Amino acid sequence: MNTGQSLLFFGIVALITVFTRAAAFLLFPEGRRTPRFVTYLGKVLPYTMIGLLVVYCLKGVDVLRYPYGLPELIGVAAVAGLHLWKKNTFLSIGAGTVLYMLLVQLVF
Repeated sequence: MNTGQSLLFFGIVALITVFTRAAAFLLFPEGRRTPRFVTYLGKVLPYTMIGLLVVYCLKGVDVLRYPYGLPELIGVAAVAGLHLWKKNTFLSIGAGTVLYMLLVQLVF
């Protein structure tokens, strides 16, 4: 890819990024009521995305072969337990990830 193609590529990416950021303000201007469907999506999509991420993270776990999914189970339990205890998403996901990596690298 030469310099001209690179500049064109990054220019198009920048324009698309600016358009997607501005689209919300164009579609839902201030002073107008947000459609109920959009409000509904704002409430349910975060939970849906977490569910999707859980399924994606656990899709390759083989419970019939060593280590039988134990690192994943311990990691998920740590994330859930920390989140119920501290109600801090960043802490629970971060600590669960670190715990899982330590288990995979050092224990199992």
